[in-house]
Amino acid sequence: MSSSQTLSKLEALECHFTWVKETTRSQLLRMRVRLEDIGTDEGNFWLGSIYNLWGFVLYELGSSKDGHQYFRKATETLQRLRKEDEGPWLMVNYGNLAWLHHHLGEEAKSQDYLSKVEALKSKFSSPSQDELHPEIYAEKAWTLMKFGKDNQLLAADYFQRSFKMQPDMVQWQSSRVIVLASAAKHSDTGLSDDLMQEIRTAREQDPENLYVAAVELKERSNKGESVKDEAETLGQKILLQPVSSYSGLKPLLRLYRELGSLDKAIVLTEEALERHPDERYLKRCASLCYKWKVLRFTADQADQRTIERAIKLHDEVIDLYPDSSFVKKIDLACVQAKSSQGREIAYQMFQDLLARRDLDSDDKQLLYYNYARYLHFDRQDSNESIRYHMKSAKIQNSTFYGKLSVKILQKICKRGRSRMCTEIRTFLENLPEDNSE
Repeated sequence: MSSSQTLSKLEALECHFTWVKETTRSQLLRMRVRLEDIGTDEGNFWLGSIYNLWGFVLYELGSSKDGHQYFRKATETLQRLRKEDEGPWLMVNYGNLAWLHHHLGEEAKSQDYLSKVEALKSKFSSPSQDELHPEIYAEKAWTLMKFGKDNQLLAADYFQRSFKMQPDMVQWQSSRVIVLASAAKHSDTGLSDDLMQEIRTAREQDPENLYVAAVELKERSNKGESVKDEAETLGQKILLQPVSSYSGLKPLLRLYRELGSLDKAIVLTEEALERHPDERYLKRCASLCYKWKVLRFTADQADQRTIERAIKLHDEVIDLYPDSSFVKKIDLACVQAKSSQGREIAYQMFQDLLARRDLDSDDKQLLYYNYARYLHFDRQDSNESIRYHMKSAKIQNSTFYGKLSVKILQKICKRGRSRMCTEIRTFLENLPEDNSE
């Protein structure tokens, strides 16, 4: 086979090398951290997919040896979990290995894996003509849902296609409702009745999935139901599970926040840390709860012990996540600003973050939004705060935080008390339509 024929076959494969394009190094580093925090408990249905994506990320970060090791782990894990030496669930994995060996110049091995993919495609054809095999749709969906909000609805569609063809795979339906709930997280209208019904059905069909259980409780609470007792029961169940970012802990903590029960959230994370004192993910969750509590303090009610615990946890988390601690550094600056001893530390931290030249547009928007709030609430500098909300809103393809900045600017104009109202109105009128929605 000529090199052009080989490349054509490789490009036609359904695998991570053809699905994931144009990632930055910082995105890859964050993805590696997220995969580490999911955990590798043997009971995880997605363990083979975790290793597959992990191998790709490590290769893209420059380590083909580690990437190969994780692709092989994926092969062994899929064979073990599915109790079969071969099956359609290996097509993506073999596609990854074909690409890896091609990049390493090992064309014979690459051809061997291409042949294995073709053999699996012949033996395990898709039950629906003109559609990918449901196993491929499911892994493609699971991968894409990890790569930003722009891919979430596409991932949900792929999960739906796979589940329709193979409705006994309840884990695919569970992942679909998780990604749809995440996509609607910042929606002004909340979840539709149809999606709520899908979430209820997923919880009934996949009762061991505590993440879905937490999402369902949170959404029922948003609809006005009382779920406090169920939340406490779920929290105790989560404590008994292996530590993982998909244990259901974080959506449960967000539910407690919405219920005004931050003390319960803190007690839950502290209890989890007593059981697993070295788990960095639990420290990350605890630091989030303490940040929520500290940022609710006004100047005259700040509890120094709570602030000190928040600062300690954030310092530890920043050390434990050296490649993805940017958000936590912003959080720490906001927490320090509430401490009488930390106000100048907070100001200097923000200056250091603003001076960075390696931030992508999403990071800049998050930073400008938080700095604007800090200027307004902690330094009483409303004019400079407005300027940073403008900088946040101006960034193209606004994130949630850019849209929040727009809403804040609109409110300031509506009140009409700021000397900058004319400037703000002109700014908003000239914003691109995407940013001004």
